[in-house]
Amino acid sequence: MRAPLQFVLDFFTGGDPVMPVSGRAAGSAEATPAQSSRDADAPSGQRPPVVDPGLPGTALVPSPSGFTHPAANRHAQLQEVLVSYRFERSRRKSIGFMVGADGLVVRAPNWVPLREVDAAVQEKGAWIVAKLQQFKERQTEQFQKAIEWRHGAEVPFLGRTVQLCVLERGVGRVLGQDIPPDRVLPVTVPPGASVTQVRDAAQVWLKKQAKTLFEQRLHHFAPLLGVRWEKLSLSSASTRWGSARNDGHIRLNWRLVHLPISQIDYVVVHELAHLREMNHSPRFWETVGEVMPDYAQRRKALRQAPVDLAQD
Repeated sequence: MRAPLQFVLDFFTGGDPVMPVSGRAAGSAEATPAQSSRDADAPSGQRPPVVDPGLPGTALVPSPSGFTHPAANRHAQLQEVLVSYRFERSRRKSIGFMVGADGLVVRAPNWVPLREVDAAVQEKGAWIVAKLQQFKERQTEQFQKAIEWRHGAEVPFLGRTVQLCVLERGVGRVLGQDIPPDRVLPVTVPPGASVTQVRDAAQVWLKKQAKTLFEQRLHHFAPLLGVRWEKLSLSSASTRWGSARNDGHIRLNWRLVHLPISQIDYVVVHELAHLREMNHSPRFWETVGEVMPDYAQRRKALRQAPVDLAQD
């Protein structure tokens, strides 16, 4: 039985779509629309990931863990990890690799065939994955340091901050000063709870708020787009804000709750629009624009969001 098509919205959504590099050499990781259709019919576990040229770095069959550059136009399976990267031609004399905040960029001279680029990427696979993982871990450490999971800490919530209020079980009172109810993130933990226990309790609260809010926004926008969603699941994915399947199943990353409602709404509309257009064609973006004319600005703001989401 054919698995439901699934489209995803990467955490690092870029600017204008970048089309794949022209030409297809032996070993290339790019696919044509016809190939994508055939891949969708392959048995589960045998389908190679396919990059959708309509939105760089968007995988139709995403790897459970991987790294995606916002302007990716090629990808490779390295160390059993899907790496979608930005490939550029340049005047340099050799193939170069650069790992930065956005991910991997590969540059090669104009005279180097694509098959040699693919071979070089595979040869450097272990190094590439190690560097990408190191960068990801540094980002995670920075975010975790930004939030000290203790009483009185400020936690990003809907584009502003709420104050973490710790209630020790059995004490019956909130430790510390009184805070307006709408600016409080209340948690209850055992006496002498660790920082990890406080963080976990706070994330339970955040996920509950996220589920309620996401359902409200889905109910609001679905009728405007003339679509019907069937199920909402919270995601903790480290590379995607959300995804949509053609059976009406919507997945949204709970950490969106850290961001302003305008950016949350963009992700909601983006995924609902896939229930009409399961692609990233011009018609898809027209669908998004029907209910959100300023989606490009919201998309740009989402790309610049300071939240690092790979911390579980």
